Amino acid sequence: MSLRMPAAERREQLLSVALDVFAGEGYHQTSMNQIAEAAGITKPVLYQHFASKRELYLALIEEAGGRLLHIITAPSITETNGRRRVELGFLAYFQWVYDDHDSFQLLFGGGSRRDAEFSEAAGKFQSRVADAIEPLITADIDTEHRRTLAHAIVGLAEGVSRRLIRLGNDFDPELIARQVSELAWAGLRAAQRPV
Repeated sequence: MSLRMPAAERREQLLSVALDVFAGEGYHQTSMNQIAEAAGITKPVLYQHFASKRELYLALIEEAGGRLLHIITAPSITETNGRRRVELGFLAYFQWVYDDHDSFQLLFGGGSRRDAEFSEAAGKFQSRVADAIEPLITADIDTEHRRTLAHAIVGLAEGVSRRLIRLGNDFDPELIARQVSELAWAGLRAAQRPV
């Protein structure tokens, strides 16, 4: 006999279990039965929290994107300035990829890109991450230029992370953050120089 959990706690548990199952099986191969079984509940209990597998997957995208935004907008990053802010931002991001590569795959992986609704949901978070980065770019350039650079930074981090995931989970987030932030910092400094 399982103990009854408060609804919010059960929802968090189900999201965590579903992330593991989707990461192992993929969206199309995963069934609600598998998720319910992995969570140690019945399928009707799962449906009390999520009306469909699609709704559950979209909730996972929302959860993963929210965690990423929270991590990269932490006061410890945004209250610093210049080069240190760039390095701390990349460190937070690559530590997230290291600690939670399943969430990275959910947001930026091929499964979310092949479905229009999932792609749109994940794409909103990519834009929101760029929106969060843009005001942190203090180069003396116009707003549209800053927005372009913010999206370039998101793309840079995503591209490096895809490579790291392909290579396996054996990387040093601090080293990667330092290497990538050197490139980003040099580019940001060059962006404000007159041509």
